Amino acid sequence: MPELSGFRKWGHRWIEVDRDGLPALHSAFVCGKKYCNANASLWQFQSAKTRCTVLRATFIALSESRWLRAVAERSRLGQRVSTRFVAGKEVADAIRAAAAMNQIGASVSIDNLGENVTNAEEARASAQLYHQLLDEIAADKLNANVSLKLTHMGLDADEKMAYENVRGLVAKAASMSPKNFVRVDMEGSPYTQRTLNFVHELHRVSSNEDSVGTVIQSYMRSAERDVEKLLSERIRIRLCKGAYKEPEDIAFQKKSEVDASYVKLMKVLMKSGVYHGLATHDETIIKEAKAFATRENIPRNAFEFQMLHGIRRDLQQSLVKDGWGMRVYIPFGTEWYPYFMRRLAERPANVFFIAKNLLRK
Repeated sequence: MPELSGFRKWGHRWIEVDRDGLPALHSAFVCGKKYCNANASLWQFQSAKTRCTVLRATFIALSESRWLRAVAERSRLGQRVSTRFVAGKEVADAIRAAAAMNQIGASVSIDNLGENVTNAEEARASAQLYHQLLDEIAADKLNANVSLKLTHMGLDADEKMAYENVRGLVAKAASMSPKNFVRVDMEGSPYTQRTLNFVHELHRVSSNEDSVGTVIQSYMRSAERDVEKLLSERIRIRLCKGAYKEPEDIAFQKKSEVDASYVKLMKVLMKSGVYHGLATHDETIIKEAKAFATRENIPRNAFEFQMLHGIRRDLQQSLVKDGWGMRVYIPFGTEWYPYFMRRLAERPANVFFIAKNLLRK
């Protein structure tokens, strides 16, 4: 029997697979929906869902292991498996990857991986690297901006210094011709309010308008309130689901709740008249966004979809081809381990993809 497009026989049943031929753990394999063998029991799907939950929790826990991080970032094997999601170690690697994305019609946001810097010297070096990035983007006339984390700028070492580092970068981006943009990324809940407060402060500097924005994670129970405040000042938002382990009292735990929050906030952002980014690889949500834009007569260039380097490149190209805005988030650097583990936590099927490619070599 020939394989169905988008599905593959798995044991005695058909399951949905992604474009790389890997189990689409977010749908049929977990939830028991769509084209599954009628003999597959509810227990099987509940068991698979439990395994996925355990995998996600495991990868998040591993992302916080300093010992594993030290080993992985120095090992040849670790560096090899990270290449799926990380553009390289140097600025030149990121610039090269950005140019390639621009060639297919996608814009880019570049992030030098790193967080929780503990001394002033490292923080200033990180800030200087971002100054270099902005210069390289301008020199090569790339359609690209930058994303950074406050802890990478030294927030844990010296809050005042970290803010000064970022103020300098935003001022630089705002003074460029054409103006560029700095996205202040969101981290775990201990940093949420400080990040939001600082972005509000930066944006209130008249010359910085449209040159700084932040990120909202839909799994946070405070997300709707935070979006309302940011929109009151027309601050650009990247909306994502969230990739840190947070307690139930401040974050939704069920996927259905996180997705519902995402879709609700997505529609608010799309109708706001401010240019926002919808960061998701979830095709169901992407289809809903496209349908909503059509129903509400929202132009395709009034917002953008955002996806990660190395994930669903086929979908990225399809959206570009259909005239939708698409920005690819390109990380680079030597401190890739926490980022890599959070990507595995978001979608455990990536483990199968990496294993498959390692076995090919």
